[in-house]
Amino acid sequence: MKTAALRRAAASLVLMLAVVVAAPLVRATEITRVVSPGGIEAWLVREHSIPLIAVQVGFRSGAALDPDGKAGLANIVSGLLDEGAGDLASGAFQKRLEDRAIRLSFDARMDRFSGRLMTLSEEKDEAFRLLGLALGAPRFDPDPVERIRRQITVSLRRRAEDPDQLANLAWYARLFGDHPYGRPLEGTEESVARVTAKDMRAFVAQSFTRDNLVVTVVGDVDPERLGTLLDETFSQLPATSDRPAEISNAHVRADGQVQVIERDIPQSVVVFGDSSIKRDHPDWYAAYVLNYILGGGGFASRLMIEVREKRGLAYSVGSYLYPYEKAALMVGHVATENARVNESIDLIRKEIGRLRETGPTTEELQNAKTYITGSFPLNLDSNGKIARFLLMVQLRGLGLDYLEKRNSYIEAVTLEDARRVAKSVLDPEKLVFVVVGSPGKRPDDG
Repeated sequence: MKTAALRRAAASLVLMLAVVVAAPLVRATEITRVVSPGGIEAWLVREHSIPLIAVQVGFRSGAALDPDGKAGLANIVSGLLDEGAGDLASGAFQKRLEDRAIRLSFDARMDRFSGRLMTLSEEKDEAFRLLGLALGAPRFDPDPVERIRRQITVSLRRRAEDPDQLANLAWYARLFGDHPYGRPLEGTEESVARVTAKDMRAFVAQSFTRDNLVVTVVGDVDPERLGTLLDETFSQLPATSDRPAEISNAHVRADGQVQVIERDIPQSVVVFGDSSIKRDHPDWYAAYVLNYILGGGGFASRLMIEVREKRGLAYSVGSYLYPYEKAALMVGHVATENARVNESIDLIRKEIGRLRETGPTTEELQNAKTYITGSFPLNLDSNGKIARFLLMVQLRGLGLDYLEKRNSYIEAVTLEDARRVAKSVLDPEKLVFVVVGSPGKRPDDG
């Protein structure tokens, strides 16, 4: 017990050190493409200054492929992969992770499924072995299955009473309708109750395949040893799957409507937005810079200045781009007192319309590009974050040199680009708003 406690303490110290050294690592990152003897590929960033390895594993398969009536399947699987695998039941598997100070977790999104592993380099053999067991031989024993199902059910009941969650769920359902993107990723109480262990095993068999696999590794490991570990960890996965490779393109129903969900709460929560530009579109970077100017730049954004600073309508307001594989969105949020909801909505529409008509100023564009490029390394302040970023780069097919070239793409956005994209993607008449609260009700109305 004392040895395990010391190991955990050492791991915590190493994790803190990782943050300190990561910033210079970003500036001098050299990515090595490693292909194992068995043909499994990974991107490796070697960093030997601290004895730590961060691994990100991704599969191009997510909750959008959950079977009809069983939404939430991918999410349930993500909570159960470390609850027993191979010959290790849940308690034994968790204890092995704890005793070796290994961090292992999984996450489901609409278009992808990912795993995160963090380990001391001296424990890498066991860490990779446990990762391989979790992906290739999960147990899905009855007790942990029902425990995780109960946890998800409790979470869903809480979300049903949360105004922010209500607004988000209703907004996505309105824009996407019957398309899988319109379903809650976590499912519903009814759909979660229908998911069986057989469904979970089918998801693993169909989704965790070598042709669907992406791996990034950052830390204290050499390419030769990593190649061996890749084969030991992933070679038992099926080569291919008969699972449908794609879902259909999504039609975004941006019809300019305002939907109100009445709730007796002190202030209303508002989600708004429209369709936008997909990640692989040539105008993506112009749209990204434009959104920073509109609502993604915090206190520097137009929405924050107009809605909060000048009029005090809300504590926070903002927007971001959300590119799915089969659709793309601009999503915004604001929360304001009930009596001023309509005023806030009108002002948001007006400001988006103004940006559409005139575009950003030269100063706004330069300030946005300076911040976006300058803050980029700060977003990669640990080995784990670098590994996660490189996983996204691989999943989106952005290329081995993207880390080096990314800022040049931002710098290349011209004022003409930004103004052209503003006219093509911003339309205040199409904005869909979902309001949860009592818009128009004053605090003293009782």
